[in-house]
Amino acid sequence: MTVKLYHCQGSRSVRPLWTLEEMGLPYELVAMKFPPRFFQENYLKVNPLGTVPFMDDGEAQMTESAGISQYLAEKYGPTDIALGLGDKDYGNYLNWIHRSDATLTFPQTIVLRYTQLEPEERRLKQAADDYTQWFFARLRSVEKGLEGKDYLCANRFTVADICVGYALYLADTLGFKDGFKPNTLAYYERLQARPAFQKAITL
Repeated sequence: MTVKLYHCQGSRSVRPLWTLEEMGLPYELVAMKFPPRFFQENYLKVNPLGTVPFMDDGEAQMTESAGISQYLAEKYGPTDIALGLGDKDYGNYLNWIHRSDATLTFPQTIVLRYTQLEPEERRLKQAADDYTQWFFARLRSVEKGLEGKDYLCANRFTVADICVGYALYLADTLGFKDGFKPNTLAYYERLQARPAFQKAITL
């Protein structure tokens, strides 16, 4: 069965879409308007959470963007963008994959909600400001993690870079790019130059 990915442009579903493009895997893309629970008829029957992404490959149905990217690389490999238990940097690789969403994307979703998605009367400047500071405090780990390196793990581009790269892309869309430190900025520019990234953010 071809992988079927439900996607909204610019959302966290960019991660698995970017992964599919890097691996050259065939897929069916269901592109929807955000938030799909309001704009896509019957989407709640597909994914009761109403969130994106949602991935179905017949054997697995998944909703977590970083987890989907890791799954695709492991199931449909071998691929150079995956690390395995036998790789020295495997623990670091897993840590970046999970840090990308739980630590780096999460605070930005609060900023996005309280600056853009909520009606004017419900927007909260203090919450947005606090979570902006939280994001930049956590972003220091990326700057440090890139010291002397082009990529986060194993001296090559991996799923960890896809997952963290999306967090940087989201930050860019929120106007945070000017706050990137030198290592982070150079790294983000390397990721932006990848054809698979460029395609994933336009679909």
